[in-house]
Amino acid sequence: MVKKPSRNDARLHRHKRVRGKVTGTADRPRLNVFRSATNIYAQVIDDVAGKTLCAASSLEKDFSGKGGNKEGAREIGKLIAKRAQDKGITTVVFDRGGYIFHGRVKELADGAREGGLNF
Repeated sequence: MVKKPSRNDARLHRHKRVRGKVTGTADRPRLNVFRSATNIYAQVIDDVAGKTLCAASSLEKDFSGKGGNKEGAREIGKLIAKRAQDKGITTVVFDRGGYIFHGRVKELADGAREGGLNF
């Protein structure tokens, strides 16, 4: 019997491979993206200290869009950029989480760039 490979297992394998090369420091933290079918999440992480510096998600009460579409992803990108700048963070390393840089992941990155983050 032929077993179909899991798409999420392949994504996690890609994510692990990228994480071997991409790390966040206090000077340049990592902007991590996770997307599900209905929501999108972003975190700015300092891997050296093991701390999440700020986060944004489409599940928050003050978010007035849908996380499952491009417009919502762009708004989350702007929101994470604003929160990062409030903490004094201007440059980050982008971690796409094993996802293809397309669609909602690309829109979140574009929104973060519009918000003032450099990567």
